[in-house]
Amino acid sequence: MKYIVILGDGMADRPIEALEGKTPLAYAATPMMDELAKISEIGMVHTVPDGMSPGSDTANLSVLGYDPRKYYSGRSPLEALSIGVPMKNTDVALRCNLVTLSEDEDTYEERTMVDHSSGEISTEDAAVLLDAVKEALEREGYTFYVGTSYRHLLIIDQGKVMPLTQPHDILGQVIGDKLPEDAILREMMKKSYDVLVNHPINVERKKRGLNPANSCWFWGAGTRPSLDSFEEKTGKSGAMISAVDLLKGIAVGSGMKVIAVEGANGGLHTNYEGKAAAAVDALCQDGCDFVYVHVEAPDEMGHQGSVERKVSAIENLDQRVIRPIYQGLKASGEDFRMVILPDHPTPICIRTHTGDSVPYLLYDSTAPQSHSWSYNEAEAEKSGNYIPEGHKLIDKLFEK
Repeated sequence: MKYIVILGDGMADRPIEALEGKTPLAYAATPMMDELAKISEIGMVHTVPDGMSPGSDTANLSVLGYDPRKYYSGRSPLEALSIGVPMKNTDVALRCNLVTLSEDEDTYEERTMVDHSSGEISTEDAAVLLDAVKEALEREGYTFYVGTSYRHLLIIDQGKVMPLTQPHDILGQVIGDKLPEDAILREMMKKSYDVLVNHPINVERKKRGLNPANSCWFWGAGTRPSLDSFEEKTGKSGAMISAVDLLKGIAVGSGMKVIAVEGANGGLHTNYEGKAAAAVDALCQDGCDFVYVHVEAPDEMGHQGSVERKVSAIENLDQRVIRPIYQGLKASGEDFRMVILPDHPTPICIRTHTGDSVPYLLYDSTAPQSHSWSYNEAEAEKSGNYIPEGHKLIDKLFEK
């Protein structure tokens, strides 16, 4: 038996008037997911423990079978694992987003958070900008590391974990009362704006109508994580396919294989087909028992507040990832069990995450069911199936 999780990050949502009162998942043309729903179990699963921050970190740990209450030590340390940062036990990692702030105000504190991702800036451009930041701001005990796209890291030697505001939670808001209490971090962020605002890359981006990456924004503080081996925990050899450092870091920390797919970038125009092909190859040719395929696009479109693009991301997931994986595994003759779900909702109306339960679909090629339902939030709710602890979903996937 082969096992696969296909995760549409932030895919769940709330009913939207412009979509005839439907959610993006219910409105989107998803013939593959709807076809599978009719022969699968669907239901709701609570992936983010009550009282914990509803992020892709806590939620994806949960889906992979790691209870966040036990294993979560912060988001940034997981990303540090992905990019090979050698964290000491006394280090604290911070996510360093390259963000877009408004530029017409007189002071830094008066500026508004325009875009947490700087228009999904390329890693190549971001690396050049971060080099400029490193040269100007790096000091003893504070080290910057390049990540992917807008997502980078600051490691503080002998640091402390502190509350910091997530930039995607304050889109459209003035940043003054959202800045860190820590004086060094606050001053670094202010100086980063002076370094970046007139950088040639940002001047060119503005000429092209793109959002400039004109400030650093620190958040997601945490200490070095300690995850149990996925294979020892489950008895299954696992592989991760994702463009996002967070997911790759979870894989590194749990001893899973990380599969790089050329052209996978975490955006709407990612290499969907490449991810699907890599998943089938890992299961059918490379001997993996389990593959986790993570697609970031629905979440990014939710943060952008774009109904149209979120619907498009879900349709791409359905036709360009789920369908070829399903067909490839069927053609291989392998028996397989597959779960499809979001990690958390990213509702268009608030442009950030919530901790609400999400719909799951569980298909077993050896025991197809017979139902009339389609796959969306409302139908999954009506099914009556509910998993209150998200980290137990994987037990349901692996049960004999």
